[in-house]
Amino acid sequence: MSTATERRELLKAVYLEARGCVACQLSETRTNVVFGSGNADAELMFVGEAPGANEDLQGLPFVGAAGKLLDKLLDEIGMQRNDVFIANTLKCRPPDNRNPYPHELDSCQHWLFSQLELIQPTMVCTLGNFATKLLRGDPTGISKIHGQPEVRTIGPRAVRLYPLYHPAAALYTPSTLEMLRADFLRIPEILKLGAPPQPEPPEQIADTESATRGEKPTVGVDMSPRVEPAAPAEPETPAVSEQQLGLF
Repeated sequence: MSTATERRELLKAVYLEARGCVACQLSETRTNVVFGSGNADAELMFVGEAPGANEDLQGLPFVGAAGKLLDKLLDEIGMQRNDVFIANTLKCRPPDNRNPYPHELDSCQHWLFSQLELIQPTMVCTLGNFATKLLRGDPTGISKIHGQPEVRTIGPRAVRLYPLYHPAAALYTPSTLEMLRADFLRIPEILKLGAPPQPEPPEQIADTESATRGEKPTVGVDMSPRVEPAAPAEPETPAVSEQQLGLF
């Protein structure tokens, strides 16, 4: 089990690598990679859809009108941005704020899964359809399952997944805002439940199965996703901004 300090250093390495990502065509039109921001040891993590124009310019998630609403909703449950971590399914802005394409989500999801593995949140709130469908691995729309917490295993970690309407959908629709606010008010009680039981590490499962068959266990084989540190940055590469990683 890595320490919090080790996980933070790995998170910095992943961020440095993500800044140079050219896995899809969004790299050609972005201004900044919007990696995420908040508390690197947060128990609560929010996952939205994709950066908008303001986010692309500033390199930070949820800094526009939807972000201000998110801040207000957090304040209503006694929390602030420095208590949580905020990210998106895509790290680059789609042109004209169009919906993400499937191949873009496929190309980008490993960054999000690395964040989940390193931050180790207890609870993940998905904001809107795209984040909800991606992390649930299910096509059910947000209107049917918002406000319904469940335990889901994402990569090597089990979390309390809590689908919510995207704040942007609630900006000009009072009924949606009312539902979003009601769902938000349940976040503290779900957090109090603590982290769900974690899945057994793959190497332990393999060793148990080998022992059952009378075979010699394989030592040191871990099939879970790993975050490999990025290659050392070139001298001209700017240092990692603590504001962008929110190392509070």
